[in-house]
Amino acid sequence: MDLKLSGKTVVITGGSGGIGRGLVLEFAREGANVVSVDQDPGDQLIAAAQAQGLAGTVFPVRADITQRSGVAAMIAAVHERFGPIDVLVNNAGGGPRLAPAEEMDDEAKQWISAINMDAVVNCTLAVGEDMLARGKGSIINISSNASLSGQAAVMNVHYGAAKGFVNSFGKGLAWEWGPRGVRINTIAPGWIVPHSGEHVQGPGSWWNKPALKELGRPEDYDDRLASGELEKKGGIPISRVGRPEDIAYLAIFLASDVSSYITGQIVSVSGGAYMP
Repeated sequence: MDLKLSGKTVVITGGSGGIGRGLVLEFAREGANVVSVDQDPGDQLIAAAQAQGLAGTVFPVRADITQRSGVAAMIAAVHERFGPIDVLVNNAGGGPRLAPAEEMDDEAKQWISAINMDAVVNCTLAVGEDMLARGKGSIINISSNASLSGQAAVMNVHYGAAKGFVNSFGKGLAWEWGPRGVRINTIAPGWIVPHSGEHVQGPGSWWNKPALKELGRPEDYDDRLASGELEKKGGIPISRVGRPEDIAYLAIFLASDVSSYITGQIVSVSGGAYMP
């Protein structure tokens, strides 16, 4: 099915992380002009898109989206290169480390709030100006199962709470902006693993956090699942490792006009780990 995203301008924050890379490349495969916003220069994404012969363009922009000034500069760069923005994917987020809630220090909590909450608000309101002026647009927020399930938030409570804000912000704004032609939906990933450690270049990605090295190499996850080592996959109905493209496929659908009667929804992509 042609979802008619060719030539559309899609802004994806956190584009060089695991899920972000999948989003960038799959939207480019659809022929979109993809703006990858991150602190990483994005050279690897451009090379991967060229190597795969993808129809779309990958345009990296370095910006601090936790600051309104950084978002304004990013928007200006996108307008200069492509014009108005059609789709926004608020993917940037994460936590600095896994720890009991009472052990998370103020600096870590502030960072969690900045990247998971402030960045989403900053980007949404800035890109919203394009969409509201034209009376159309799709915004997709990437949340987490940690915002939906207490079990999924264990050792990551502050992160789960911040993503809970994203869920509520998206629903409230979907109600406000729906009559004005802008749709907002949320994807809540479960345990999503990049295909390779080389696919995670962003310094902000939690796969690159020293405290999380104990999780092991992404390349080994299929074998670890088969051996029964992965406790996090126990009892999940679809017993395979979730990959970045699993998130991207739903995002592409929600970005397209095929989903034009869908807004304000939260969908868990987790192999059935969360069922409301």
